[in-house]
Amino acid sequence: MSNNYLHDKVVPRADSEKSKKEQVAEMFDTIAPRYDLLNRFLSLGIDKGWRRKALNQLKALQPQLMLDVATGTADVAIMAAHRLQPKRIIGIDISEKMLEGGRKKIENKGLSTVIELQSGDSETINFPDNTFDAVTVAFGVRNFENLEKGLSEINRVLKPGGRLVVLEFSKPWLPGFSALCKWYIGKLSPAIAGTVSNKQAYQYLNSSIQAFPEGKAFTAVLTKTGFKQTQCKPLTFGICSIYTGDK
Repeated sequence: MSNNYLHDKVVPRADSEKSKKEQVAEMFDTIAPRYDLLNRFLSLGIDKGWRRKALNQLKALQPQLMLDVATGTADVAIMAAHRLQPKRIIGIDISEKMLEGGRKKIENKGLSTVIELQSGDSETINFPDNTFDAVTVAFGVRNFENLEKGLSEINRVLKPGGRLVVLEFSKPWLPGFSALCKWYIGKLSPAIAGTVSNKQAYQYLNSSIQAFPEGKAFTAVLTKTGFKQTQCKPLTFGICSIYTGDK
């Protein structure tokens, strides 16, 4: 797999010898205790609506077995359990601390029989070919160390006719709004995060958004890694986009 995407090389700490994967896992372990709180605050709560719209892309498919990659604290898995009512959802993530937070939430909501969280990596998914009806990734593809390898693995574990839904930040196109978002994500978010969590993590968030191949560039990567009927739906003036691809 080629590894020529700018975002593959964007890391939380440029001065570290560790791989992007190791750095991202460490970073999320550090911010895990405050992650949900900060997310709601910094996204002004809009992220819930984005997740709902992303999961709506799977309604007609009625998936019974789902995989949530880069599940974090399991927000998407929990919402999918309520909205799509599959028999089973597996969530994987490379940050053990984020998974711990997710497991607590799942238990509190009485969903332990439906959702199982496992330590796992997008580039070596520990399941056989053609296992899942649907795969979701929310705000996680930017953190893949090798974008094509991660997407090819997702394609491998999807059943024929299955669907991948990706929710990811993008750059808004409305001139004044675009400048405001750039300031908010580039300057204000890291400053706020620095007072309660990890400033560097939110600086990395901004750098990785700027470097990510969004829109048609990303649907082209989906096509290259084996997906068909690829689509991009921008949300909230393009702050965020939903991408879909079928196997």
